[in-house]
Amino acid sequence: MRRTKILAGSTAILLSALALSGCAAGGSSSSTGDTVTLTFWHNSTTGPGKQYWVDTAAAFEAQHPNVKIEIQSVQNEEMDGKLQTALNSGDAPDIFMARGGGKLADVVKAGQAMDLTSGLTDASKTAVGSSLSAFEVDGKNYGVPVAVLPSGIFYSSDLFAKAGVTTPPSTIAELESADQKLRSAGIDPIAVGAKDAWPAAHWYYNFALRACSKDVLDAAASSRSFDDPCWLEAGKNLQDFINTQPFNNGFLTTAAQQGAGSSAGLLANHQAGMELMGAWDPGVIASLTPDTKALADLKWFPFPAVSGGQGDAGAMMGGVDGFSCWVNAPKECVDFLNFMVEKSNQEAYATAFQTLPASQEAQSVVTDPALKDVLAAYNKAPYVVVWLDTLYGQNVGNALNVAVVDMFAGKGDAQGIVDAVNAAAAKS
Repeated sequence: MRRTKILAGSTAILLSALALSGCAAGGSSSSTGDTVTLTFWHNSTTGPGKQYWVDTAAAFEAQHPNVKIEIQSVQNEEMDGKLQTALNSGDAPDIFMARGGGKLADVVKAGQAMDLTSGLTDASKTAVGSSLSAFEVDGKNYGVPVAVLPSGIFYSSDLFAKAGVTTPPSTIAELESADQKLRSAGIDPIAVGAKDAWPAAHWYYNFALRACSKDVLDAAASSRSFDDPCWLEAGKNLQDFINTQPFNNGFLTTAAQQGAGSSAGLLANHQAGMELMGAWDPGVIASLTPDTKALADLKWFPFPAVSGGQGDAGAMMGGVDGFSCWVNAPKECVDFLNFMVEKSNQEAYATAFQTLPASQEAQSVVTDPALKDVLAAYNKAPYVVVWLDTLYGQNVGNALNVAVVDMFAGKGDAQGIVDAVNAAAAKS
Protein backbone atom coordinates (compact mmCIF):
# COMPACT_ATOMS: atom_id res chain seq x y z
CA MET A 1 0.00 0.00 0.00
CA ARG A 2 1.35 3.40 -0.96
CA ARG A 3 2.05 5.61 2.03
CA THR A 4 2.49 8.95 0.26
CA LYS A 5 -0.76 10.67 -0.53
CA ILE A 6 -0.87 14.44 -0.94
CA LEU A 7 -4.21 16.20 -0.96
CA ALA A 8 -3.95 18.88 -3.61
CA GLY A 9 -4.54 22.35 -2.31
CA SER A 10 -4.17 21.51 1.35
CA THR A 11 -4.07 24.52 3.63
CA ALA A 12 -0.33 24.06 4.02
CA ILE A 13 -0.08 25.42 0.48
CA LEU A 14 -2.47 28.28 0.60
CA LEU A 15 -2.04 30.21 3.81
CA SER A 16 1.51 31.41 4.13
CA ALA A 17 0.39 35.01 3.63
CA LEU A 18 -2.28 34.97 6.32
CA ALA A 19 -1.65 36.27 9.80
CA LEU A 20 -2.66 33.26 11.86
CA SER A 21 -3.34 33.08 15.53
CA GLY A 22 -3.94 30.22 17.91
CA CYS A 23 -2.86 28.54 21.07
CA ALA A 24 -0.05 26.05 21.52
CA ALA A 25 -1.11 22.46 22.02
CA GLY A 26 -2.58 21.90 25.41
CA GLY A 27 -5.03 24.45 26.72
CA SER A 28 -6.06 25.02 30.28
CA SER A 29 -8.12 22.46 32.14
CA SER A 30 -11.82 23.30 32.37
CA SER A 31 -13.05 21.43 35.37
CA THR A 32 -15.61 21.15 38.07
CA GLY A 33 -13.77 19.98 41.15
CA ASP A 34 -11.35 17.30 39.91
CA THR A 35 -13.40 16.47 36.81
CA VAL A 36 -12.45 17.82 33.39
CA THR A 37 -15.42 18.08 31.03
CA LEU A 38 -14.95 17.92 27.26
CA THR A 39 -17.85 18.84 25.01
CA PHE A 40 -17.81 16.91 21.74
CA TRP A 41 -19.79 17.48 18.52
CA HIS A 42 -19.95 14.95 15.69
CA ASN A 43 -22.33 14.35 12.77
CA SER A 44 -23.52 10.77 13.24
CA THR A 45 -27.10 10.88 14.46
CA THR A 46 -28.19 7.24 14.17
CA GLY A 47 -27.07 3.63 14.16
CA PRO A 48 -23.62 2.09 14.64
CA GLY A 49 -21.82 5.38 13.93
CA LYS A 50 -23.54 7.19 16.76
CA GLN A 51 -22.93 4.23 19.08
CA TYR A 52 -19.28 4.14 18.09
CA TRP A 53 -18.68 7.58 19.56
CA VAL A 54 -20.57 6.66 22.75
CA ASP A 55 -18.36 3.58 23.14
CA THR A 56 -15.14 5.41 22.25
CA ALA A 57 -15.84 8.21 24.72
CA ALA A 58 -16.60 5.65 27.43
CA ALA A 59 -13.33 3.80 26.71
CA PHE A 60 -11.37 7.05 26.98
CA GLU A 61 -13.13 7.96 30.23
CA ALA A 62 -12.21 4.54 31.62
CA GLN A 63 -8.54 5.30 30.96
CA HIS A 64 -8.88 8.89 32.22
CA PRO A 65 -11.16 8.80 35.30
CA ASN A 66 -10.93 12.56 35.72
CA VAL A 67 -12.43 13.23 32.26
CA LYS A 68 -16.10 13.39 31.33
CA ILE A 69 -17.07 13.70 27.65
CA GLU A 70 -20.42 15.27 26.87
CA ILE A 71 -21.50 14.25 23.35
CA GLN A 72 -23.84 16.07 21.00
CA SER A 73 -24.65 14.58 17.58
CA VAL A 74 -25.55 17.19 14.97
CA GLN A 75 -27.20 16.42 11.64
CA ASN A 76 -24.57 16.71 8.91
CA GLU A 77 -26.25 19.47 6.87
CA GLU A 78 -26.66 21.58 10.02
CA MET A 79 -23.11 21.13 11.32
CA ASP A 80 -21.27 23.95 9.51
CA GLY A 81 -23.77 26.67 10.40
CA LYS A 82 -24.26 25.57 13.99
CA LEU A 83 -20.55 25.22 14.58
CA GLN A 84 -19.76 28.62 13.09
CA THR A 85 -22.34 30.24 15.34
CA ALA A 86 -20.82 28.53 18.38
CA LEU A 87 -17.29 29.52 17.41
CA ASN A 88 -18.28 33.13 16.84
CA SER A 89 -20.07 33.24 20.19
CA GLY A 90 -16.92 32.21 22.04
CA ASP A 91 -18.66 29.15 23.49
CA ALA A 92 -17.69 26.41 21.04
CA PRO A 93 -17.48 22.66 21.71
CA ASP A 94 -14.05 21.56 22.91
CA ILE A 95 -13.87 18.89 20.18
CA PHE A 96 -15.50 19.59 16.85
CA MET A 97 -15.70 18.05 13.42
CA ALA A 98 -13.33 19.50 10.83
CA ARG A 99 -12.71 18.77 7.15
CA GLY A 100 -9.53 20.77 6.59
CA GLY A 101 -9.02 23.05 3.62
CA GLY A 102 -10.11 26.66 3.54
CA LYS A 103 -12.91 26.03 6.03
CA LEU A 104 -10.46 25.08 8.75
CA ALA A 105 -8.04 27.80 7.64
CA ASP A 106 -10.72 30.42 8.22
CA VAL A 107 -11.32 29.05 11.73
CA VAL A 108 -7.58 29.16 12.42
CA LYS A 109 -7.27 32.69 11.05
CA ALA A 110 -9.99 33.76 13.47
CA GLY A 111 -7.99 32.32 16.38
CA GLN A 112 -10.62 29.66 17.16
CA ALA A 113 -8.62 26.41 16.83
CA MET A 114 -5.86 24.98 18.98
CA ASP A 115 -2.38 24.40 17.56
CA LEU A 116 -1.87 20.64 17.96
CA THR A 117 1.59 20.44 16.43
CA SER A 118 3.48 19.53 19.60
CA GLY A 119 0.63 17.57 21.16
CA LEU A 120 0.15 14.85 18.56
CA THR A 121 2.16 11.73 19.30
CA ASP A 122 4.62 10.20 16.86
CA ALA A 123 2.36 7.13 16.77
CA SER A 124 -0.60 9.26 15.66
CA LYS A 125 1.42 10.99 12.96
CA THR A 126 2.73 7.69 11.62
CA ALA A 127 -0.69 6.04 11.63
CA VAL A 128 -2.49 8.70 9.58
CA GLY A 129 0.44 9.50 7.32
CA SER A 130 0.04 12.21 4.71
CA SER A 131 -3.71 12.60 5.32
CA LEU A 132 -2.61 14.75 8.27
CA SER A 133 -1.55 17.40 5.75
CA ALA A 134 -5.22 18.24 5.10
CA PHE A 135 -5.24 19.88 8.54
CA GLU A 136 -2.02 21.85 8.19
CA VAL A 137 -2.16 25.63 8.16
CA ASP A 138 1.06 27.58 7.64
CA GLY A 139 3.11 24.53 8.61
CA LYS A 140 1.23 23.84 11.84
CA ASN A 141 -1.38 21.20 12.57
CA TYR A 142 -4.92 21.98 13.70
CA GLY A 143 -6.76 18.68 13.36
CA VAL A 144 -6.56 14.90 13.23
CA PRO A 145 -8.12 12.84 10.42
CA VAL A 146 -10.31 9.83 11.16
CA ALA A 147 -11.49 8.94 7.64
CA VAL A 148 -10.34 9.40 4.05
CA LEU A 149 -13.31 9.85 1.74
CA PRO A 150 -12.51 9.79 -1.98
CA SER A 151 -15.58 9.96 -4.18
CA GLY A 152 -16.91 8.16 -7.22
CA ILE A 153 -20.12 6.60 -8.44
CA PHE A 154 -21.75 3.88 -6.36
CA TYR A 155 -24.19 1.71 -8.28
CA SER A 156 -26.54 -1.27 -8.09
CA SER A 157 -25.07 -4.07 -10.18
CA ASP A 158 -28.49 -5.80 -10.18
CA LEU A 159 -30.16 -2.76 -11.74
CA PHE A 160 -27.33 -2.40 -14.24
CA ALA A 161 -27.84 -6.02 -15.27
CA LYS A 162 -31.60 -5.53 -15.52
CA ALA A 163 -31.05 -2.56 -17.84
CA GLY A 164 -28.45 -4.34 -19.94
CA VAL A 165 -25.47 -2.26 -18.77
CA THR A 166 -22.67 -4.81 -18.84
CA THR A 167 -19.63 -2.76 -17.85
CA PRO A 168 -19.15 0.31 -15.63
CA PRO A 169 -18.91 3.51 -17.70
CA SER A 170 -15.38 4.85 -18.15
CA THR A 171 -16.30 8.00 -20.13
CA ILE A 172 -19.11 10.53 -19.90
CA ALA A 173 -20.45 9.27 -23.24
CA GLU A 174 -20.65 5.76 -21.78
CA LEU A 175 -22.32 7.11 -18.64
CA GLU A 176 -24.96 8.86 -20.76
CA SER A 177 -25.54 5.62 -22.66
CA ALA A 178 -25.99 3.72 -19.38
CA ASP A 179 -28.42 6.41 -18.19
CA GLN A 180 -30.56 5.90 -21.29
CA LYS A 181 -30.67 2.13 -20.78
CA LEU A 182 -31.67 2.52 -17.15
CA ARG A 183 -34.36 5.05 -17.99
CA SER A 184 -35.72 2.73 -20.70
CA ALA A 185 -35.92 -0.06 -18.10
CA GLY A 186 -38.05 2.16 -15.84
CA ILE A 187 -35.22 2.98 -13.46
CA ASP A 188 -34.12 6.48 -12.44
CA PRO A 189 -30.48 6.47 -13.62
CA ILE A 190 -28.77 8.68 -11.02
CA ALA A 191 -30.01 9.85 -7.63
CA VAL A 192 -28.92 13.26 -6.42
CA GLY A 193 -29.96 15.06 -3.23
CA ALA A 194 -30.00 18.56 -4.67
CA LYS A 195 -32.15 19.80 -1.78
CA ASP A 196 -28.99 19.75 0.34
CA ALA A 197 -26.98 21.59 -2.36
CA TRP A 198 -23.60 19.94 -1.86
CA PRO A 199 -24.51 16.62 -3.59
CA ALA A 200 -25.44 18.53 -6.74
CA ALA A 201 -22.32 20.68 -6.40
CA HIS A 202 -20.18 17.53 -6.31
CA TRP A 203 -21.05 17.01 -9.97
CA TYR A 204 -19.50 20.36 -10.81
CA TYR A 205 -16.48 19.58 -8.62
CA ASN A 206 -15.78 16.40 -10.56
CA PHE A 207 -16.25 18.03 -13.95
CA ALA A 208 -13.78 20.69 -12.77
CA LEU A 209 -11.38 17.96 -11.64
CA ARG A 210 -11.36 16.67 -15.22
CA ALA A 211 -11.31 20.10 -16.93
CA CYS A 212 -8.67 21.85 -14.78
CA SER A 213 -5.04 20.93 -14.23
CA LYS A 214 -3.63 20.33 -10.77
CA ASP A 215 -1.70 23.60 -11.02
CA VAL A 216 -4.91 25.53 -11.68
CA LEU A 217 -6.69 23.83 -8.79
CA ASP A 218 -3.81 24.59 -6.43
CA ALA A 219 -3.61 28.21 -7.58
CA ALA A 220 -7.32 28.74 -7.01
CA ALA A 221 -6.89 27.45 -3.45
CA SER A 222 -4.94 30.60 -2.63
CA SER A 223 -6.70 33.06 -4.94
CA ARG A 224 -10.17 31.63 -4.29
CA SER A 225 -11.19 32.81 -7.74
CA PHE A 226 -12.20 31.09 -10.97
CA ASP A 227 -10.25 33.02 -13.60
CA ASP A 228 -8.93 30.11 -15.69
CA PRO A 229 -11.14 29.13 -18.68
CA CYS A 230 -11.35 25.55 -17.40
CA TRP A 231 -13.85 26.58 -14.71
CA LEU A 232 -16.24 27.78 -17.40
CA GLU A 233 -15.58 24.65 -19.42
CA ALA A 234 -16.48 22.50 -16.41
CA GLY A 235 -19.80 24.31 -16.07
CA LYS A 236 -20.60 23.89 -19.75
CA ASN A 237 -19.80 20.18 -19.56
CA LEU A 238 -22.07 19.85 -16.55
CA GLN A 239 -24.88 21.72 -18.33
CA ASP A 240 -24.59 19.39 -21.32
CA PHE A 241 -24.84 16.43 -18.96
CA ILE A 242 -27.85 17.86 -17.12
CA ASN A 243 -29.56 18.32 -20.49
CA THR A 244 -29.55 14.52 -20.95
CA GLN A 245 -31.91 14.27 -17.92
CA PRO A 246 -29.89 11.71 -15.97
CA PHE A 247 -31.26 12.39 -12.49
CA ASN A 248 -34.14 11.04 -10.43
CA ASN A 249 -37.56 12.61 -10.68
CA GLY A 250 -37.90 15.39 -8.10
CA PHE A 251 -34.16 15.71 -7.53
CA LEU A 252 -34.46 19.36 -6.51
CA THR A 253 -36.50 18.38 -3.45
CA THR A 254 -34.58 15.18 -2.68
CA ALA A 255 -32.45 15.12 0.46
CA ALA A 256 -29.07 13.43 0.46
CA GLN A 257 -29.04 10.99 3.36
CA GLN A 258 -32.20 11.25 5.43
CA GLY A 259 -34.79 8.51 4.90
CA ALA A 260 -35.76 6.06 2.18
CA GLY A 261 -36.68 8.91 -0.16
CA SER A 262 -33.21 10.48 0.00
CA SER A 263 -30.73 9.96 -2.80
CA ALA A 264 -28.89 7.33 -0.73
CA GLY A 265 -32.25 5.77 0.12
CA LEU A 266 -33.25 5.54 -3.53
CA LEU A 267 -30.13 3.52 -4.25
CA ALA A 268 -30.56 1.48 -1.05
CA ASN A 269 -34.07 0.48 -2.12
CA HIS A 270 -33.32 -0.11 -5.82
CA GLN A 271 -35.27 2.96 -6.92
CA ALA A 272 -32.24 4.48 -8.68
CA GLY A 273 -29.20 2.98 -10.32
CA MET A 274 -26.37 5.23 -9.16
CA GLU A 275 -25.21 8.00 -6.84
CA LEU A 276 -22.08 10.18 -6.94
CA MET A 277 -20.85 10.27 -3.36
CA GLY A 278 -17.89 9.92 -1.02
CA ALA A 279 -16.64 6.75 0.66
CA TRP A 280 -19.08 7.09 3.56
CA ASP A 281 -21.93 6.12 1.21
CA PRO A 282 -21.95 2.31 1.78
CA GLY A 283 -22.60 2.86 5.49
CA VAL A 284 -25.38 5.39 4.84
CA ILE A 285 -26.95 3.12 2.22
CA ALA A 286 -26.83 0.15 4.60
CA SER A 287 -28.72 2.14 7.22
CA LEU A 288 -31.51 2.77 4.68
CA THR A 289 -32.04 -0.71 3.21
CA PRO A 290 -35.19 -2.57 4.32
CA ASP A 291 -33.17 -4.85 6.62
CA THR A 292 -30.60 -2.14 7.54
CA LYS A 293 -27.83 -4.35 6.18
CA ALA A 294 -25.24 -3.67 3.52
CA LEU A 295 -26.60 -3.53 -0.03
CA ALA A 296 -25.35 -6.83 -1.43
CA ASP A 297 -25.07 -5.68 -5.05
CA LEU A 298 -23.44 -2.31 -4.35
CA LYS A 299 -20.41 -1.60 -6.52
CA TRP A 300 -18.32 1.43 -7.47
CA PHE A 301 -16.51 3.05 -10.37
CA PRO A 302 -14.45 6.27 -10.59
CA PHE A 303 -15.83 9.46 -12.08
CA PRO A 304 -15.62 8.99 -15.86
CA ALA A 305 -13.14 10.63 -18.18
CA VAL A 306 -14.19 13.85 -19.90
CA SER A 307 -12.75 14.65 -23.31
CA GLY A 308 -10.60 17.74 -23.76
CA GLY A 309 -9.76 18.40 -20.13
CA GLN A 310 -6.41 19.21 -18.52
CA GLY A 311 -6.92 17.12 -15.36
CA ASP A 312 -5.28 13.74 -14.90
CA ALA A 313 -7.71 10.92 -15.70
CA GLY A 314 -6.76 9.12 -12.46
CA ALA A 315 -7.21 12.12 -10.17
CA MET A 316 -9.90 11.88 -7.52
CA MET A 317 -12.12 14.35 -5.68
CA GLY A 318 -12.52 13.60 -2.02
CA GLY A 319 -12.34 14.69 1.55
CA VAL A 320 -10.83 13.91 4.93
CA ASP A 321 -13.05 13.89 7.98
CA GLY A 322 -11.38 14.70 11.24
CA PHE A 323 -11.59 16.60 14.49
CA SER A 324 -10.07 19.73 15.95
CA CYS A 325 -9.86 21.29 19.39
CA TRP A 326 -11.32 24.69 20.23
CA VAL A 327 -8.56 27.14 21.11
CA ASN A 328 -9.71 27.30 24.75
CA ALA A 329 -10.33 23.57 25.16
CA PRO A 330 -8.77 21.70 28.09
CA LYS A 331 -5.43 20.04 27.33
CA GLU A 332 -7.15 16.65 27.57
CA CYS A 333 -8.75 17.39 24.20
CA VAL A 334 -5.45 16.57 22.48
CA ASP A 335 -5.26 13.28 24.39
CA PHE A 336 -8.66 12.33 23.04
CA LEU A 337 -7.62 13.13 19.46
CA ASN A 338 -4.58 10.87 19.84
CA PHE A 339 -6.88 8.20 21.25
CA MET A 340 -9.19 8.44 18.22
CA VAL A 341 -6.49 7.28 15.81
CA GLU A 342 -5.15 4.35 17.78
CA LYS A 343 -5.32 1.24 15.61
CA SER A 344 -8.11 -0.54 17.49
CA ASN A 345 -10.27 2.58 17.54
CA GLN A 346 -9.71 3.23 13.83
CA GLU A 347 -10.58 -0.40 13.03
CA ALA A 348 -13.79 -0.03 15.03
CA TYR A 349 -14.49 3.28 13.28
CA ALA A 350 -14.12 1.73 9.82
CA THR A 351 -16.44 -1.11 10.81
CA ALA A 352 -19.09 1.09 12.42
CA PHE A 353 -19.20 3.63 9.59
CA GLN A 354 -18.47 1.15 6.77
CA THR A 355 -15.86 3.54 5.39
CA LEU A 356 -12.11 4.02 4.94
CA PRO A 357 -10.15 4.85 8.11
CA ALA A 358 -7.43 7.49 8.01
CA SER A 359 -5.03 5.14 9.79
CA GLN A 360 -3.19 3.06 7.24
CA GLU A 361 -2.57 0.53 10.00
CA ALA A 362 -6.34 -0.07 10.23
CA GLN A 363 -7.22 -0.32 6.53
CA SER A 364 -6.95 -4.13 6.52
CA VAL A 365 -10.41 -4.29 8.14
CA VAL A 366 -12.02 -2.89 4.97
CA THR A 367 -13.90 -5.83 3.42
CA ASP A 368 -16.78 -4.19 1.55
CA PRO A 369 -16.15 -4.88 -2.18
CA ALA A 370 -17.12 -1.37 -3.25
CA LEU A 371 -14.87 0.25 -0.65
CA LYS A 372 -11.98 -2.02 -1.59
CA ASP A 373 -12.30 -0.72 -5.14
CA VAL A 374 -12.36 2.87 -3.84
CA LEU A 375 -9.25 2.22 -1.74
CA ALA A 376 -7.40 0.68 -4.69
CA ALA A 377 -8.17 3.68 -6.89
CA TYR A 378 -7.19 6.06 -4.08
CA ASN A 379 -3.82 4.40 -3.60
CA LYS A 380 -3.13 4.67 -7.37
CA ALA A 381 -4.40 8.24 -7.79
CA PRO A 382 -1.74 10.78 -8.83
CA TYR A 383 -3.45 13.36 -6.63
CA VAL A 384 -6.64 13.82 -4.62
CA VAL A 385 -8.36 17.21 -4.49
CA VAL A 386 -10.34 18.26 -1.42
CA TRP A 387 -14.02 19.12 -1.97
CA LEU A 388 -14.08 22.57 -3.52
CA ASP A 389 -16.41 24.07 -0.92
CA THR A 390 -13.97 22.84 1.75
CA LEU A 391 -10.87 23.90 -0.14
CA TYR A 392 -12.05 27.44 -0.82
CA GLY A 393 -13.66 28.15 2.55
CA GLN A 394 -17.24 28.43 3.70
CA ASN A 395 -18.23 31.75 2.11
CA VAL A 396 -16.85 30.99 -1.34
CA GLY A 397 -17.95 27.37 -1.06
CA ASN A 398 -21.54 28.30 -0.22
CA ALA A 399 -21.69 30.67 -3.21
CA LEU A 400 -20.35 27.93 -5.46
CA ASN A 401 -22.87 25.36 -4.23
CA VAL A 402 -25.84 27.71 -4.61
CA ALA A 403 -24.78 28.63 -8.14
CA VAL A 404 -24.54 24.97 -9.14
CA VAL A 405 -28.00 24.23 -7.73
CA ASP A 406 -29.33 27.19 -9.72
CA MET A 407 -27.99 25.48 -12.83
CA PHE A 408 -29.68 22.21 -11.83
CA ALA A 409 -32.92 24.17 -11.40
CA GLY A 410 -32.61 25.82 -14.80
CA LYS A 411 -32.06 29.26 -13.25
CA GLY A 412 -28.33 29.63 -13.88
CA ASP A 413 -25.57 28.79 -16.31
CA ALA A 414 -21.83 28.10 -16.44
CA GLN A 415 -20.92 31.78 -16.43
CA GLY A 416 -23.14 32.28 -13.41
CA ILE A 417 -21.07 29.75 -11.44
CA VAL A 418 -17.82 31.56 -12.28
CA ASP A 419 -19.34 34.95 -11.49
CA ALA A 420 -20.75 33.79 -8.15
CA VAL A 421 -17.41 32.40 -6.99
CA ASN A 422 -15.45 35.45 -8.07
CA ALA A 423 -17.95 37.79 -6.38
CA ALA A 424 -17.76 35.80 -3.13
CA ALA A 425 -13.96 35.68 -3.27
CA ALA A 426 -13.80 39.46 -3.71
CA LYS A 427 -15.73 39.88 -0.45
CA SER A 428 -13.75 37.36 1.58
